[in-house]
Amino acid sequence: WNRLVSWIWPMGCILPPAAVVSLTHKDAFPPLWHLAPGDIKDYSMKDNKIIIDAWNYEERLGMYKIMLNHSSKYFTAFGSNNVGNILWGLPLQHGWQYHTGRLALPPNTTCGHGSGDHLCISVQSWWGCMNYYLAIIPFLGALEAGFFGQLKYPVEILPPEEQKEDFCYSVSDCHSQIPKLMDEWKAYFETPASIKLDDALNYLWKAHVASIDYALPKFKNRLKYLSGPESNFGKNWANGVEFIAATHFPTDLRNTSEYQAFLPPRLLVEGDAIPFIGDFSPEQNKVLLSLCVLHKTNEFTGRQHICGIFLLLSKELSLQNNFLLCPVKFETR
Repeated sequence: WNRLVSWIWPMGCILPPAAVVSLTHKDAFPPLWHLAPGDIKDYSMKDNKIIIDAWNYEERLGMYKIMLNHSSKYFTAFGSNNVGNILWGLPLQHGWQYHTGRLALPPNTTCGHGSGDHLCISVQSWWGCMNYYLAIIPFLGALEAGFFGQLKYPVEILPPEEQKEDFCYSVSDCHSQIPKLMDEWKAYFETPASIKLDDALNYLWKAHVASIDYALPKFKNRLKYLSGPESNFGKNWANGVEFIAATHFPTDLRNTSEYQAFLPPRLLVEGDAIPFIGDFSPEQNKVLLSLCVLHKTNEFTGRQHICGIFLLLSKELSLQNNFLLCPVKFETR
């Protein structure tokens, strides 16, 4: 792990300890975490079914909270209050999407905006749709694995008002549509309690990457609702996850919170030119540039030698090379 980190640092994908932001325990949690359901029984019932509105931020966040609560006993050796749980990466990423307005697209609607329903997740949001396969599918995979014990009532996910065919809504429905992806998440939640942390991370990251690989082509039509820079960042982010997964990055509360501070604090807009976005920190600009370089290099060389590409990038590419791969636009005034 230390060797891999030393390779990645020059590219800005993982920042050295001196650059890491110090966060309080309260700051680390996703927005509205304390309001999210913490038990399946906290959701509403209808027709003898437990109903979850996956297009409501708090209700989707609650699915993560339940998974974390039920898995806390496996991570007691890694810190008190469940801080060492490697599932934290998922809700923290979802919280960042909510906080930065990435679930509220497009801007000409009331869904997800302060003037309307700020908890609404838009079915046009590329980020919200991608996250569906990193929230609902893990939850249903855990449900299929019996991770929550024997439930008295079946669980059903409410569909969005449109584009319903892009999603599945129950264990049986999802298993019929995406059996391999469901099996990946089920396998993670079936890992024995005695498993080593690195092996658990392997299962988790394997399922995580599988979700992105499935969702990325499925929701490419949602990218049209984003600005050019935001669309490129989204694709770079999806590609970058695979590189981070190769390191088995430990996605506990502290690690994820600290490094997530270097993701963009708002949606990118037309005119944003990395790495010179004025209201972003130098570290945020550097991470955006690094993700772009990783993606471009991956496109040029293919994905067959992912670790070799990592080493090549970190040892050989200078900032000048980075600009050649990810050209910036300079505007004259």
